[in-house]
Amino acid sequence: MNREFREGLIAGLPIGLGYLSVSFGIGILAIGAGFNIPEAVILSAANLTSAGQVAGIEVIAAAGSVIEIILTQLVINLRYALMALSLSQRLDESFHTPQRLLLSYGITDEIFAMAYAREKKVSPPYMGGMILISAFGWVLGTFLGAAAGEILPAAVTEAMGIMLYGMFIAIVIPVVKRDKRVLYVSAAAIVLSLLFRYVLTSVSSGFSVIICAVAAALFGAVFFPVDDTNEEQSS
Repeated sequence: MNREFREGLIAGLPIGLGYLSVSFGIGILAIGAGFNIPEAVILSAANLTSAGQVAGIEVIAAAGSVIEIILTQLVINLRYALMALSLSQRLDESFHTPQRLLLSYGITDEIFAMAYAREKKVSPPYMGGMILISAFGWVLGTFLGAAAGEILPAAVTEAMGIMLYGMFIAIVIPVVKRDKRVLYVSAAAIVLSLLFRYVLTSVSSGFSVIICAVAAALFGAVFFPVDDTNEEQSS
């Protein structure tokens, strides 16, 4: 086995184990939304993104349009394009365009962080190994969650489905402790979400996600802009 590929597998193993538990909740969520096991697994294999996948499941379950799904995924997953641009500076000279296109499938927050933090340049085998083990954990967890969702009683699966949203909260809380601006932006998104949920009910779930995300981001940019000077001094 190629040494670089093996190193990638080892580096991606903790990510794959983490994805296994997270995607278990997504599998349960998919079954609850009316998907069967093959559909949940295919959806998970095609979308290596937790927030994007959750939003996609909700839009599909609500019979949203293709345009809603496209725009929702674009808004939620746009950050991966920025990560890819940044990571391109860390790739070694053996990376060619077809390999970049193929391996861009696996750029997630965790994989980007691991690849970018590597001391030496990232090679195609290393990136491929890390993505392979991570994606395997993601798809396997979805399969196990979907299978459990079809077997376990509804009361149990509904309770277990909360773990996915607990994960999102756990991601936000440490950031909020470091920067209160994130708290204000998150609160704005929550208020807008509740508004669409209970007042502006005529707006579909797909477009409400898009509006909430964009509006909250604009709110943060206008009222709580990042001070470039302070950011440079703190780094």
